[in-house]
Amino acid sequence: MKNIITSILISSTLFTMNAQNIKDNPLLKDWTGNYGGVPAFNEYKVSDFKPAMEFAMQEKLDEVNAIANNPKPATFQNTIAALEKVGRKLSRIYAVYGIYSSNMSSPEFEPVEAEMEPKLAAIADKITQNTKLFKRIEAVYNSKDKSKLTKEQQRLIKVVYDDYVYAGAKLDVKTKAKVSELNQQLAGLYTKFSQNLLSEENNQYIELKNESDLAGLTIEMRNACAANAKEHKLSSLGSVANTRSSVEPFLTYSSNRELREKVWRMFVNRGDNGNAQDNNATITQILKLRADRAKLMGFPSHAHWKLSNTMAKDPANAMKLMMDIWKPAVAEVKIEVADMQKIVDTEGGNFKIQPWDYRYYAEKVRKEKYDLDQNEVKQYLQLDKLRDGMFWVAGELFDLKFVPVKDVPVYQEDVTVYQVLNKTTGKNVGLWYFDPYARKGKRSGAWMNEYRTQERFNGEVPTIVSNNANFIKGAPGEAVLISWDDASTLFHEFGHALHGLCSNVNYPTLAGTNVARDYVEFPSQLLENWLSTPEVLKTYALNNKTNQPMPETLLAKIKKASHFNEGFSTVELISSALIDMKLHMEGNSTIDPDSFERTTLAALNMPSEIVMRHRTPQFGHIFSSDEYSAGYYSYLWADVICADAFEAFTEGKGPYDKEVAKRLLKFVFSSGNTTDQGDAYRSFRGRDAKVDALMRAKGFPMVK
Repeated sequence: MKNIITSILISSTLFTMNAQNIKDNPLLKDWTGNYGGVPAFNEYKVSDFKPAMEFAMQEKLDEVNAIANNPKPATFQNTIAALEKVGRKLSRIYAVYGIYSSNMSSPEFEPVEAEMEPKLAAIADKITQNTKLFKRIEAVYNSKDKSKLTKEQQRLIKVVYDDYVYAGAKLDVKTKAKVSELNQQLAGLYTKFSQNLLSEENNQYIELKNESDLAGLTIEMRNACAANAKEHKLSSLGSVANTRSSVEPFLTYSSNRELREKVWRMFVNRGDNGNAQDNNATITQILKLRADRAKLMGFPSHAHWKLSNTMAKDPANAMKLMMDIWKPAVAEVKIEVADMQKIVDTEGGNFKIQPWDYRYYAEKVRKEKYDLDQNEVKQYLQLDKLRDGMFWVAGELFDLKFVPVKDVPVYQEDVTVYQVLNKTTGKNVGLWYFDPYARKGKRSGAWMNEYRTQERFNGEVPTIVSNNANFIKGAPGEAVLISWDDASTLFHEFGHALHGLCSNVNYPTLAGTNVARDYVEFPSQLLENWLSTPEVLKTYALNNKTNQPMPETLLAKIKKASHFNEGFSTVELISSALIDMKLHMEGNSTIDPDSFERTTLAALNMPSEIVMRHRTPQFGHIFSSDEYSAGYYSYLWADVICADAFEAFTEGKGPYDKEVAKRLLKFVFSSGNTTDQGDAYRSFRGRDAKVDALMRAKGFPMVK
């Protein structure tokens, strides 16, 4: 998942600051050093954030007002290009603030976040609702002279104008004020939701008290559980953390059914425990405020408003795609469950498959059908080796080289930094930070951040990106072994990073991953395909004991089982996307999240053996911000494009076809938002994407 860094401001009436404090605050200083300057993580403190952000917000507000009040006629240079230069200090601070929020949250930081988020939302509106500023943007947008500008400059004008209209720039003064009030309330609720979820993930665990509790677990999993128990100061043999990276392996391998259920319930009930961290009431408020805002914006629902600036354009288009694939996916689940139930019955189990059984018995079916043991595969999936494999793929496809550097401060000792170079020219491209391990204060999951966006209209600025994960750190000197699913996620998030690193545009608003929400997941999901290529597996999938490459027999088994369990993974994802979309199509209805989830899934004939990948009370994608709200379908939308795009390679000379890779770089990874994304894809592929490719990739029957 990509975490977009946005820029915002604050009114001058909200703060005052001592001049000496301004001078001494490290967050207000320029990034210095090599690589175009880097964050001074060794100097920052939580107490620096509020004063630094307030000062930088005021500075940006002054810069914006200077553009809005310019007495000269509006031009591209004095209005559109000028806006690209404002708020640089705030952007730098906000990048660091985002790291503290996602990677280093603490009781000290949380009150700062709770106070600042509504203020940030309020000032974001002060820009988009600035009538004088919008009139200047509109004047440039309507100017006949814009035809004399470059295509990229014309695209920038359109994107800026559309963004302001989307945010409500054309509303009357009274309506703008109401929208701003709603945005501030929502910002506070998003923070509350996120902090509740983080609290439950950090503070809940299941103890493993005796040997029977460890039955079925590998030595690596036992060590991880022991480390988690030590972190929580427990005297027991181990504990299972309330995060996906701990729970899913346990559900896959633990032979203790009673304990599997206990762990599963802990995980799926995050935010839904009727305690101080329960998110249901917060979600009801969020949905109501979003519906009210959409109505003020002139849309029938939040979903209609959100999709108005995406490739899908309308909820009906997204719903059609989801339902077309939902039906064959559910049918596939029935086949998967029947295979698992046979094993249960053969073993004398007197029960029907339940959600806490699915992963455990799916693994047994995998062994029976394909003679493929994921534990055997895992011995070849060393985190460090796979990281090197990703670097090699980036070199083959995009001519990039990753070199470790030690002269860059980091915010946590496990974070490593690499300089990214063009292999052919040696030119500096940017920096890649890698934060791989789970720890207290870090949100669960995996994501990419962009600390600094590529640009060159006002001097060459290299990008800085990061990948973040929650792998369980091994003992000193031990290789960190990860599952195949985790390895796919590793490549996925690296795809986002490459999208940022390959950016080759002039203006930061159009750079890198600043594309439509239902397109941004396409480059990242596409990169997952290279994990399973023989070139990667033979060279970088090395046994953690012998250092020998994965044998041909195991490679063949992996290929043969490539469609295994696709019903489960597809239903798990689409059910979340359908709930997301349906919640946000309800308009002004007052919604009880738990009840809505149960009723909607029942109407969809959701298989009882599966739960949503993200149940509503813990659905951070859609309730921790507006980013993915009514947009979780974008993973499926991107899946269609991704499957079709990879067939361009397989139809050619294979995954490393140089000519296809050049087109991919030119029209997808380097072009950002300099052209309409549909046009960009057609330039790469020669046509629109076809859903048939996704059905082939999943092994499903074709949609008629």
